[in-house]
Formats: sequence, C-alpha cells, structure tokens
Amino acid sequence: TLTDLNDYITPSQACIKPVEQVNPSRAVESGAAATEIRIDSNGSYYEVSKGLAQQTQKLQQAEISLNDCLACSGCITSAESILITLQSHTEVLNFLEHNPSRLVPGHRIPVLSIAPQSLASLAASLASSSGQPSVPLADVLSRVRAFATECLGFDHVYDTTFARHLSLLEHIREFQERQDEDGHRLPMLASACPGWVCYAEKTHSEMLPFISQTKSPQAIMGTLVKGWMAHKWGKRPEDIYHITVMPCYDKKLEASRPDFFDEASNTRDVDCVLTTGEFVLLIKEKNFDLSVPVPPSPTLPSDLPDLLVHLGTSSGSYLHAIISHLIRSSPTPLTLSTASAEATSKQNADSTEYVLTAPDGSTVFRGATCYGFRNLQNVVRRVARDAGIRVIRGRPTVVSKRGASQKAYDYVEVMACPGGCVNGGGQLPRSTTAHIDTSGTLADDGDGGMGSKWADRAWTREVERAYWDGREPVGDRFGLLTPPASPKRKATQIAERSNAHADQLALLVLSDMCNVSVSRWGEEMDAQGEERRRKLFRTSYHAVESEVIGLGVKW
Repeated sequence: TLTDLNDYITPSQACIKPVEQVNPSRAVESGAAATEIRIDSNGSYYEVSKGLAQQTQKLQQAEISLNDCLACSGCITSAESILITLQSHTEVLNFLEHNPSRLVPGHRIPVLSIAPQSLASLAASLASSSGQPSVPLADVLSRVRAFATECLGFDHVYDTTFARHLSLLEHIREFQERQDEDGHRLPMLASACPGWVCYAEKTHSEMLPFISQTKSPQAIMGTLVKGWMAHKWGKRPEDIYHITVMPCYDKKLEASRPDFFDEASNTRDVDCVLTTGEFVLLIKEKNFDLSVPVPPSPTLPSDLPDLLVHLGTSSGSYLHAIISHLIRSSPTPLTLSTASAEATSKQNADSTEYVLTAPDGSTVFRGATCYGFRNLQNVVRRVARDAGIRVIRGRPTVVSKRGASQKAYDYVEVMACPGGCVNGGGQLPRSTTAHIDTSGTLADDGDGGMGSKWADRAWTREVERAYWDGREPVGDRFGLLTPPASPKRKATQIAERSNAHADQLALLVLSDMCNVSVSRWGEEMDAQGEERRRKLFRTSYHAVESEVIGLGVKW
C-alpha cells in the first residue's frame, strides 16, 4: 500500500548501482571480506583494502543506461530529474559538430520534430516575458524552424501533429477491434504516456491487456521520418539523425525501448529526445533570440502539414477522437443529432468522466480522463475490480468478472502528469520562462530558480491557453463542445478542413508503407498488409520483473 503517494516524488532510496567496480575482486578466504566501502563527507565512495598495508581507492560513479533504469526499482518514472547522458542537448551539439558535410560519405541528415505541447510552453514563456496576450503557435514554430536550420544546420523541422493524426486513426481502429471482441479487452487505456506505461509494466502487470498498443505520436513520427520520408528522400534509415523535443522526460525512455530499434538498419526510430527545458538550453548556448519574429520564408512544398488541430484535450485528444468516431459512425441519425455527451467532474479537474447517451437515456459509451498518479490509482482499482482481478501475494488473480455491460469505463485517457502533457516534467516552469531575454539566456526571477513553480495550476492554465492559440476553453476543457473556439464554429470548420487533407495524406502513407491500396484508414487489408500495419503503427508491452529484493540489499 502506497501511503505517501505524491505526484512529485523525489528519489527516496539510493540507486542499486551507485558505484562501478572496475578491478576484478581478489580471492579471499571464505566468509572474509577483502575490502570495505567508506563514504566521505562529500558523498564520495572509497574502497579500502583490509590488511597490514591499507590501500584506499576512490570509486568511479557508474553511468546507468536507460535499459538499466527500466529494469530497476522504478525511480526514474517518478523522479524525472535523473541525468541521462546520451539523451541531452550536449549530445545533440556533439553530433552536429562531428557530422560530416553533405558531400562526405557518412553524413547523416539531421531532422527535428517538436511536440505541440512544447511549442505551447515556449509560446506561454514568450507571452509572459513580452507582456503580450499570446504568441501564435505558428509563429513559435517558424522561429524554432529558423533557429534549427540557420543556427544548428538541421535540414528538416516538423511538429508532431500529423504523427498524432495517424496515431488517432489507428487508435480508433484498435478500439473498434476491441469492441468486436465483445468488449473482453475493454476498457481501453491510452498508451501515449510512457510514464504511465512504465508504471503499469513494473507495478500493475494486470493492466497490460487493457493498454492500447497503438504507437504514440513520437514513435509514429520516428516511423515516418526513417521510413516513409527517408524513402522519398532516397535515403536509408541509418542516414538520418532524428531528434524530438517533448514535454516529458519519460519520452527518453520510450525512444530507448527495443520495439523502436530497427536491427536491419541498426538505428533507432528516434535517436535523441530533448525536453522543452533542454531545448531552451540549446537556444541559450547558441545565443538565439526566440522573442524576435522571423521573416516569412518562401512557400515551399512541405512533406507534412503543420499544426493540425485535434479538438479535445491538450494531451492528444484521444478520448475525444473515440467519442467523435462513435457519433459519426452511428447508424441512426438520432444519435448524430440528439445524442448528448454528458460531462460530470469527479474528485477534481484531472479526473473527469464522460457519458455518451442516446435520446432514450441509454448509455452508449462511458469514458474518462485521468491525469496524475493519485487519480491513476483509482482507475487501476476500478478497472481491476471490473475485470475481477485481485493482486494476491504479488500475483494478479482473476476471482470474478463482470459482464461487458457492467464495466465502469469503455475508454480512459491516462496521463501521468497532473494537468496532462502541457504540465509535463520537461516543460518550462513559470520562474524559468518569465525571463527568456533578448540574449537568449535564462534568468532567475528571484523566486527560487528552475522548477520552483512547477505544477503551478495558474501557469499550467497559461500553457493550456497557449496550446489553443490564446483562446479560452468553452465550458469544460473537453466536451464535444470543443475547447477554444472564437467563434467556436469557425475554429471547428478550420480543423475539419485541415484534417480532411491530413486524412488523404494518411491514406497515401498507409498505402505506400504497406504496399496495399486503401480507400480509408480502417479498411481491412490482406494478411501481409495487416502484419505490416501492426509492425509500423503498433507495439506491445511486457511486465518488468525486478531483480532487486529491497529487503535483501545490504550496505
């Protein structure tokens, strides 16, 4: 039982690999200790040999890989301040410095993909420092694109909204498949948040059958860049170096998963992940002024559309996409015209239930958004209870099972961070963002430095507002009453037009990558096509068995 659960847990126990033993240990008599470990006042470890001539050797701090952390006792997914050496802005600078020129063999094309939540964090910071009501995301993307191409030498810069569009399409298809199975794998739980997924893999393996297997937008962006676009450019996957900018540290873990490594080309779909804060450090080191507008660039044909709008939540609109699909695909016009989405808040704004009902009052669909580990525990318990699962002596056991019609939810949009992705652990806190001055440096505003205002609800609201380009949400922040629209109908029409174009491009991507012509995303393909689709757009999850027994660790 977790009695002190908190959304902002700092490491409460020493890492299981604090030091590295370089020299082979010497043979000693059975039961005798050849050396002992001493710790000085600075926290440094020393190995002291026993015997007449005592020798003292300072032990080097071990470098822990991402895979080590995934198999550890779980501190990295709750304390996102752990330094990951090969996933940092210094690694990006090191690559760019040593990347051969375009005319030399071995040159890799640098590509940058940035999440809309990261753009929103940058936009909120710029608005705060300049006193403007808002800075449009399109302007921020243009400035990021200018910085990355002119100062760093990137060839291509994209946002990840088209990849999210593909993820939502496949997400809907997977939900349909689960419905066709008589709901045995419902509720379906969103999988775009790697913090939640790692948490489930380590501590709640009974939840894994319910977690969506659709890849996240970051993972699909990797598939697009090193698959579809690499082919268009006449390049191999290993000829591209793909960097993403994300609102969350756990996206680094996601990129390191073996599922997203291509053995044939010996390359990862995403080579390096930077948080929004790390990207600002990159801007600082290059002395670029993100507050200065850039001149409009010549209109060039783009591989992917920019900044697609998916009305719903700022965490990806996964639940909204499911509900919108159910309304559009209903066989009766009554549901389309008169079915209601009734939203009722439970506990707090981070845990909200949504019920879709028919005109006769019968329940068509029940879903929920669940943000933050406090609320996540409640969802885990409810889903386990509905599935008749109890964890007995550490093992999930089916004791009874409700019918499909008795499930508490059909779908849950789960995110580990309170407030969702706009409040990710890698975002810019208020105290940092209020002063991105004209020299591109970060200044302490006297309020405690970086992170002192992280999780400030008012600041999260500002980032949320920036995400929707300065428009205030209407009613609840979700509803089929879409968020931010001014006027609402006009915003909806613009989103529908841009998404219609994205739908056509999505079909082209699917047809090209699966070598099968399709007329709609959910269309059934032949066996080879379906196998290819699953490999491209889905993944799988496995329980992580810890090799560490806490009570058995001796120091």
